[in-house]
Amino acid sequence: MKPITSKKAAMEMSVGTIVTIVLLMTVLILGLILVRTIFKGAVENINGIDQAVKGEINKLFAEDSSRKIVVYPPTRLVKIQKGQQDLGFGFSIRNVEGSASSFSYSISAEETSCDMRLSEAEDLITLGKDRNNIVIPAGNMMDDPVFIRFGIPESTPPCQIRYSVLIEKGNSPYGASVDVDLVIESE
Repeated sequence: MKPITSKKAAMEMSVGTIVTIVLLMTVLILGLILVRTIFKGAVENINGIDQAVKGEINKLFAEDSSRKIVVYPPTRLVKIQKGQQDLGFGFSIRNVEGSASSFSYSISAEETSCDMRLSEAEDLITLGKDRNNIVIPAGNMMDDPVFIRFGIPESTPPCQIRYSVLIEKGNSPYGASVDVDLVIESE
């Protein structure tokens, strides 16, 4: 009789194992679907924001035909909380000259309100610190604005940082540099 009981226990254990595996696979699949849905929504939101920024930049250029550079947000003030990534500002260049030209830009930290070194402030820029050979036809603006992205680590102190955007046509300055202020806020 003992051998029959042990076979029954072995059968119950294998059925329990199969049920557990099925439940775990179901949870895994539902989790993957949820993650995919979240990321898809995030990508769509980012694309929507990019289109809105492009629209605002085009509107700002339309208001003044002599403008060489437009920054968005127009207040030139960006507030980011510690720990946030990939937030920043956008800008576009317009070629007001009579012929196609090659432009470049560079962004540098000019001053801080805290004990942060300027080189550390520049390291907060994760994308878009500088770029060369931006060819813009006469009388036109950039096809796509440039987005400057910041990555603010949790360890960064609350601070205000002024960044300067310098545009060059060839090797000479193209208009005055534009300042953008970054305010790093604690949570």
